[in-house]
Amino acid sequence: MSGKPYPWAVLGVLVIPAFWAVNYLTARLAPGVVQPHTLALGRWLIVTLVLGGVCRQDIWQHRAHLRQQWRQYLVLGFFGMLVCGAWVYVAAITSPAMNIALIYTSSPVLISLGAAWWLRERLTKQQLAGFVLAITGVLHVVLKGQWSALSQVQWVSGDFLVLLAAMSWAVFALLQKHWPSPMGAFARLAVMSFAGCLLLLPFVAWEWLDPAHPAWTWRASELVLLAGVFPGIGAYAIYAWAQRVLGASRVGMALYLSPLWGAWASWGILGEPLGWHHLVGALLILPGVALVQMH
Repeated sequence: MSGKPYPWAVLGVLVIPAFWAVNYLTARLAPGVVQPHTLALGRWLIVTLVLGGVCRQDIWQHRAHLRQQWRQYLVLGFFGMLVCGAWVYVAAITSPAMNIALIYTSSPVLISLGAAWWLRERLTKQQLAGFVLAITGVLHVVLKGQWSALSQVQWVSGDFLVLLAAMSWAVFALLQKHWPSPMGAFARLAVMSFAGCLLLLPFVAWEWLDPAHPAWTWRASELVLLAGVFPGIGAYAIYAWAQRVLGASRVGMALYLSPLWGAWASWGILGEPLGWHHLVGALLILPGVALVQMH
């Protein structure tokens, strides 16, 4: 691939997981403050209103396409906004961070294999080597350099939800490529977010019918705003655009950087210590990403 958009798309692959790291922090802080589906609805409602307003002409011009393909957008909203958006918040209540990071490592592998098998994207030996390096680096980070800990992972109910979310993300990424849209990336995201909001509404109503639901506070509003602006508008918009430039398998590599960015964010915001395993992981993950991005 060549042209001016390419280097910006590669940079976007590095920025996406930084924005997702905000979502990890939000998920940690949300229990007891705002319920999972309510947080997800607030996140995607912000995306819908902001991008829908900015891209209203684009959306209106393609109203015939939307009338014809509305089922596709509901499917994308289900996989991308309901499952990936809300179930991770539910999972964070019971799943340790190590489990979540380990399970999400499978998502880029599924994207890459799916892109090669279903979308006929070509995978080179160089890219496969990059995948191996990146996976090794991610595991080294989440295991804190203690590889024996891999056999000590305890599965809980949240682990199963994270696994479903990882599979859902792969399906969401591949379907966007399989179902091309005449709309721009931002307009398409606005429509998918709106579909996701519709699907989330029954779950939010169920949460608020529970007498034990937490009262709404300014802290809850802050968490919704963080989730809407960074992992909502920022990460998904860049992902949708970069995928058009680089292809599904290459942009899927962004997920390999998420545990690394999450560790840095935890150190800077939550005061969690950084260790040598983070540096070693970076020295494996970043070259791995570079190998996949080379062309």
